[in-house]
Amino acid sequence: MTQQHYDKLERMYLGANVNTQIFDTTTVRISERKAEIGLIVTEKYFHALGAMHGSVYFKLLDDAAFFAVNSIVTDAFVLTTSFNINLIRPVSSGKIKAIGQVRFESKNIYTAESTLYNEAGKEIAFGTGNFAKSKIGLTEEIGYK
Repeated sequence: MTQQHYDKLERMYLGANVNTQIFDTTTVRISERKAEIGLIVTEKYFHALGAMHGSVYFKLLDDAAFFAVNSIVTDAFVLTTSFNINLIRPVSSGKIKAIGQVRFESKNIYTAESTLYNEAGKEIAFGTGNFAKSKIGLTEEIGYK
């Protein structure tokens, strides 16, 4: 794997509409078999009880695991085929970080796990997912540049 590949994945991720328009404080760092996704928690992510909605937990955990897998797949976009999360504790402020890493790989199926931490370094959620190599090439048209 090369740093150029990781840099292109990072630009693709940060350039996606969901991150430029909704999750606009998102950060990403990708390396071989690993990805770290960060986000500053704000009230726009809260549910009625004043803490971050579970959908945001899911997004960060899935994204970290996904990009850990795509770090080792250099010719195609991968797809999430399943992802299970466990929510441990609520969060309502600070910067959070999901760290994903590849656990298993075969010809076309990959398994990765990720853990979400609050600003104090406490685990707030974790997840495991399965990913498949798609027929969609990593090209400039999808932001891989």
